[in-house]
Amino acid sequence: MTLGIVVALAAGTYALRVAGPLSRDRLRLPERWRWSLSVASLVLLGAFVATSALYESGSFAGVARVTGVAVGGVLAWRRAPFVVVVLVAAGVTAGMRAVLSTPGM
Repeated sequence: MTLGIVVALAAGTYALRVAGPLSRDRLRLPERWRWSLSVASLVLLGAFVATSALYESGSFAGVARVTGVAVGGVLAWRRAPFVVVVLVAAGVTAGMRAVLSTPGM
């Protein structure tokens, strides 16, 4: 990629990101649209989490990852501190992988 293309893409990205805050006071959306955009962002976030939790390289990621994400989700829903959520979810995932990969299980 040439330097000009990189600079043009960077400028376009910056322009799109700064357009939102600059047009906030000028653009009035109906309340129904605001609600719809709010719901759409939650649906997109949920789809991203589900896809990341369930799939890796086009195939099922395994029970351990799904369990870790579920535990992390419950802890986040219960308003646990972020560090606790990440550490417990990672610990549950690692523990599940260790148990499931133990010979004889």
